[in-house]
Order: sequence, then structure tokens, then C-alpha cells
Amino acid sequence: MYKIVRKEQLNENIILMEIDAPLVAKKAEPGQFIILRVNQEGERIPLTIADYDREKGTITIIFQIVGATTQLLNTKKQGESLADFVGPLGRASELDGLKKVCVVGGGVGCAIAYPIAKKLHKLGANVTSIIGFKDREHLILEKEFDACSDRLIAVTDDGSYGEKGFVTDALREILESKEEFDQVITIGPIVMMKFVSQVTKEFNIKTIVSMSPIMVDGTGMCGACRISVGGETKFACVDGPDFDGHLVDFDTAIARSAMYCEQERAAHTHVCNLLKQEVQ
Repeated sequence: MYKIVRKEQLNENIILMEIDAPLVAKKAEPGQFIILRVNQEGERIPLTIADYDREKGTITIIFQIVGATTQLLNTKKQGESLADFVGPLGRASELDGLKKVCVVGGGVGCAIAYPIAKKLHKLGANVTSIIGFKDREHLILEKEFDACSDRLIAVTDDGSYGEKGFVTDALREILESKEEFDQVITIGPIVMMKFVSQVTKEFNIKTIVSMSPIMVDGTGMCGACRISVGGETKFACVDGPDFDGHLVDFDTAIARSAMYCEQERAAHTHVCNLLKQEVQ
């Protein structure tokens, strides 16, 4: 069992949990993820590692309450435990050798972008962070980004905090000023990453995106997380989750991400027939 040593509500729908998982914390790196089960009957869901503390032996996850399992996860209190917590999975972000990087995060994707910015800062890179949210109420991790960024730009769709607009607006303004980066790393909603990649392609700047398609086993066997990169099929769970944003087929990925919307809605009221039989 994996004990929840800290639980914090970052905004109305986004929750932070710090989990006691020393074996995972020992090997975790930015960009990797875990798969958890809330209880023995629950489904397995992937969540990216938002932070780790090797000395304490803990892993931090940040999740948005959007479906039945994240709702169930949110019912867990500090001091309670999760049934399964497997990882670290996936390939760690390749950050060595980068000297100047722009990290672009959107919404809950900032939870994934933060450990990357933090690691880059630790490696001595010059880090510009652009974080975008719907409005001030959805802002998260601003202090954390500020601590590991040489420059931090916060934007909101409605202008209620920081600059008004989208992360692509702020990024384009910087690039049009002739500022150069070794790499842009962007993490957030898939549509956001698509448009960030389109902007950077105009300026011929290598761009890495973190893909989080539908995933089942997390080991490359089921094929559910397949995406097309440069015309080749890749599995996000073992080949990624980081990929070259200029090569990702975003339109296909967007279409695949909507395949199970009906089933996800049904999950809120569905009762397993096997469990019903056990009760009878």
C-alpha cells in the first residue's frame, strides 16, 4: 500500500498528492510517469510525475478531477493509502547539454512542465517559462516556476492575471524579437502543443512535446497509446512520452483522444456486473 503523506487542493479541480513510494522515487526523472490504482477493483490510470524527493522517498502527482477514477482518487484523505503505484515508466526527458530553453506549460500540463524546468535550472540552463491558464482561478505552481526560471511569463485567456492571451502569443512575441533557444519544450492540452509546434516550426526551433494518449498497460503491449511520429507508429508509454513536435501527427492524436468519450461519461454511473453477482 502507498500512503498519501500530503494532500493539497491547488484550485477547484486540481489536486496535489505526495505519495510514499521510495522505490519509485529512487529512480524517477522528469518526464516519466506512474500508473496507479485507487483500490483493488479500480482501473489503472497514468499520471505524470510532478516532483520527487529521493531522501524522503516520495513522489508528487498532480491531477485534474475529470472522470470517475480521479473523482475516486480525490476522496482519499491524507494518511490513507493507494492500492498500486507503479513506476517510473516511460523515457526521461533528455535535458543534458541544453543551455537555453523555453518551457511552455498550459493548464494542468504545468504540473508536468515544472519538474523539467526545475531540472534544467539545476543543470545550469537559462530557463524561460511561459505558463498559461483559463483565468486567475485556475493558476497553479506560479511560485514553483518562479523559483526555477530566469524569466517567467504568466498568461490567462481572459486577462484576469498576467498577460491576456495564449501561450502562443507570448512565445511568438519572444521569437519575433530574434531571441534564440536551443529547444522549446511544451506540455499541456494537445491542441495547445499543436499550435506551439506550428509557431516554433516557423522559426526552425526544435520542439519537444509530451504526449499523453489513451493508455492501458503502460508497457507497450496493448498498443492503445500509439501515435504517428514522422509517419512511424510510436507508443507513448515506452517510446515517449516526449516526441519531436514537428513530426507528431496531432490531428490523428486528437481524433483518437475522443474515441472513448461516451464510455468515460458512462463510467460515472456504471456498475460492474461481476461485482453485482458477488453481492447477490
